[in-house]
Amino acid sequence: MDFLLFQFGICTFKYDQTKSKYITKPFNFYVFPKPFNRTSPDLKFICQSSSIDFLASQGFDFNKVFCQGIPYLNQEEEVQLREQSEERRHQHANGVGTPSFISPSSKGPAHVPEEHKDFINRVIFYLFLIAFFCSFPTRFQRKLIYQTLNWKFPKGIHVETVETEKKERYIQVIKVDDEERKRREQQKREREQEELNDAVGFSRVIHAISKSGKLVVGHNMLLDVMHTIHQFYCPLPEDLQDFKEVTMCVFPRLLDTKLMASTLPFKELITNTSLAELEKQVKESPFKSPQVETAEGFHSYDTAQQQLHEAGYDAYITGLCFVSMANYLGSFLTPPKAYISPHSKLVEPFFNKLFLMRIIDIPYLNVTGPDLQPKRDHVLFVTFPKEWKTSDLYQLFSAFGNIQVSWLDDTSAFVSLSQTDQVQIAMNTSRYAESYRIQTYAEYVKGKHQNKEKLGQTPKSWGEDGWRKPHYASATSAATFGYPRGLRKRSISPVQGEQGSADAPVTDGWSNYSYPDSAGSKKMKTDGVYSACSHTADGFRDSMCSG
Repeated sequence: MDFLLFQFGICTFKYDQTKSKYITKPFNFYVFPKPFNRTSPDLKFICQSSSIDFLASQGFDFNKVFCQGIPYLNQEEEVQLREQSEERRHQHANGVGTPSFISPSSKGPAHVPEEHKDFINRVIFYLFLIAFFCSFPTRFQRKLIYQTLNWKFPKGIHVETVETEKKERYIQVIKVDDEERKRREQQKREREQEELNDAVGFSRVIHAISKSGKLVVGHNMLLDVMHTIHQFYCPLPEDLQDFKEVTMCVFPRLLDTKLMASTLPFKELITNTSLAELEKQVKESPFKSPQVETAEGFHSYDTAQQQLHEAGYDAYITGLCFVSMANYLGSFLTPPKAYISPHSKLVEPFFNKLFLMRIIDIPYLNVTGPDLQPKRDHVLFVTFPKEWKTSDLYQLFSAFGNIQVSWLDDTSAFVSLSQTDQVQIAMNTSRYAESYRIQTYAEYVKGKHQNKEKLGQTPKSWGEDGWRKPHYASATSAATFGYPRGLRKRSISPVQGEQGSADAPVTDGWSNYSYPDSAGSKKMKTDGVYSACSHTADGFRDSMCSG
């Protein structure tokens, strides 16, 4: 998660029955975590030169990112900054600090070193004449001003630090009566809260999507989901189950069009599941392009003039792909239906399953329950010296047929044998080896569980909404979600019913896998709006467009 999202695209789809059209509202956001004050997070990030070169070739506006990018804070950062603001206000109210500087104590006169006495005396002298601005050359002199004035003038003045648009900072001292002082302090508190709310920035958009419970559609969206949660909600948990729980709290209903296109009945009709190619194929028979209309005041995209890798455009065509595929499922109904809603049981088997790249025997991550459990009797876990290379592993297993090597780190890898009956022979021949060790995949998994138990690791329990509640009222706090109903294993016959009817069998394309039933839970209330999201990830490249 060392990369940053710089561009975030959203396109909403709402079906207008009177027009038999989808009304779309595309959005294209540039986001950048600009610190709004000296206590806010100052993030470091990395990017790949190849990604910068790629986006530059696509006309990406880097100036807009850095100069006009919308700021954001995740919930942890927001809580921390609000607590700091409350602490400063509380200490100021009790006479031990100011909103701009916190002092250990102001009950007695501050000790002013000899070399700074002239400076402090000038401040006090000018205070009796006029209200003034005082630029401070050092933090220590700033501290002396606050401590001395708070002690010498507990009433009758208002002191605060102000900052110009050019980031120049001054101490402003104004002679005021008690009523005016309170009014100015209230204004300053309101200004600080407004600045903090502005700093939350784009995270409010993600919170709004989260609260809505709408179906969020993406293409090859696992990385997109991870980056979105990490940047706008909270740091990603290390444990997979914790990640699933957090994801469901943030996005209760997800759908990955790449997975959908890779699954029956679509995989028999679609030859290339990259986003650009998928958009072309679902325009042709047996699919049908949906009728769409861009809402007034929104930018209209023309698919004939491709704008791939602009996040808003990618979100738009992702939504089109989903609508075309979902409506195709209506042909399995009796009588056929041209429009399939996002509530339909026809699309339910694709909910909350995220496509997994480069994992041959597990096609998706099941966010709402147990993952598929393929047989891995042919897989061996091998540990070896750091100096070993892939060629050494090929040589070691050369007598056992074709193999596939998947590196874990510098000293371990999985080796998959093409012939399962060779596994035990390989284990026997390595029994007395000194430089390397071979375990079956089952032994490897068992060892991992035992190590976790020794370390005392227990599954974390997340609250129903997934977040610790702050002690202050926040307009951007997350809503409480129920977990969507677990998905059951389906047969391969077409659906015979729609929403409101009894469950009907639906093809899901993975009948050969073991897939335990998930526990049932609350259903989400939605109003039929699709939210298709895409954004620039992995430094700069849009991960949703990878094939």
